[in-house]
Amino acid sequence: MDEFRECDHLAQADRHISEAKAHIARQKETIAELKRDGHDTKVAMLMLNAFKHTLCAFEQHREVILVRLRNG
Repeated sequence: MDEFRECDHLAQADRHISEAKAHIARQKETIAELKRDGHDTKVAMLMLNAFKHTLCAFEQHREVILVRLRNG
C-alpha cells in the first residue's frame, strides 16, 4: 500500500479511536445515571466493556498502520 493511503488509514483510525473514547465517556455517564436512579446497570456495563474492547482493537490497528508507515 502506498504512503498516502496509509496516512489516510491512520487518520481514519484516529477518528475511530476518538469516537470510541467518546462512546466510553457517554456510557460511563449513562451508568452513573442508572445507578443514581436505582436501575440495573448489568447491560450498560456489558456495553461499556464492549466499547472498551473495541477501543483496544482500534488502538492495535493504529499501531499496525504506524509500523507499515515506518517500514515503508
